[in-house]
Amino acid sequence: MAAIERAFQASWASAWMAHARANPAPATGLAIAGTAIALLLVGSVVEVLSGRAWEPLRLALLGGTAGFAATALGALPGIYLRAIPQRVEDAMLGLAAGMMLAASAFSLLLPGIEAGGAVTGSAALGGAVVVAGMALGVLLMLGLDELTPHEHAQSGPCGPGTEQVAARVGRVWLFVLAIALHNLPEGMAIGVSFAQGDIKAGLPLATAIALQDIPEGLAVVMALRSAKLAPVKAALIGAATGLLEPLGALLGVGLASGLPIAYPVGMGLAAGAMIFVVSHEVIPETHRHGHQTAATLGLMAGFAVMMMLDTGLG
Repeated sequence: MAAIERAFQASWASAWMAHARANPAPATGLAIAGTAIALLLVGSVVEVLSGRAWEPLRLALLGGTAGFAATALGALPGIYLRAIPQRVEDAMLGLAAGMMLAASAFSLLLPGIEAGGAVTGSAALGGAVVVAGMALGVLLMLGLDELTPHEHAQSGPCGPGTEQVAARVGRVWLFVLAIALHNLPEGMAIGVSFAQGDIKAGLPLATAIALQDIPEGLAVVMALRSAKLAPVKAALIGAATGLLEPLGALLGVGLASGLPIAYPVGMGLAAGAMIFVVSHEVIPETHRHGHQTAATLGLMAGFAVMMMLDTGLG
């Protein structure tokens, strides 16, 4: 068994290195984003040790846990439903995409630009700081998407060594990993929004993400069931994908609770990561089956709901 394990690790490592050499840009981008995130996290350690960051940590964990609970709630009906119409599923995912886009704009980018302007003394420089954070978020997600083996329900395998990993753990788990990568920026966004310890700043975003996690959790379970998983097992796995949200929330609050400039950078990073996921994953998935109109109407409805949430709760 140990020999088989070593052979698997060697074959996957070889595939990963070959893929990274053939695609240097994602590997470089991931390294840049990882370095910047590490520096931001180091800056937040002082805040945590001083005791000033306990309230943001508590709020971020509560917000991330709400996202996990909403994902689990959405997964429950999947035990009893045999299938849902593809048009309805695409509209549900469109709704989630619209809420994520609006959350990025109203709860992350605009407050980030305002905070950046206050730190730098210039609205233009504040915007530039947020744009730099967005670039880091895109580099992070592009690198993870390109260099992490995972598989989407419709578009198939992605990343290096996917076949080796699929043979080892099964394609279902590669699909679960894809969903986990999707949930990470949502959790980061929740954590960043609570980084100042202000519940009013983070409540609209946390509420919106929790709401869109309900249809998203159901969609995940139905995809798992279509892969021939037993209903209860599919629901449990679907709910478990939401665990990345509290973990991501802790990462997000760590990114943005250090130096004052870390807050607008963290807001931009979380927004960039979410917009990347929406454009790269969610919208193409909703348009894959010829239901573009239903998906677009869902997106517009989700955007409007989030805008009203931000106005009413912010």
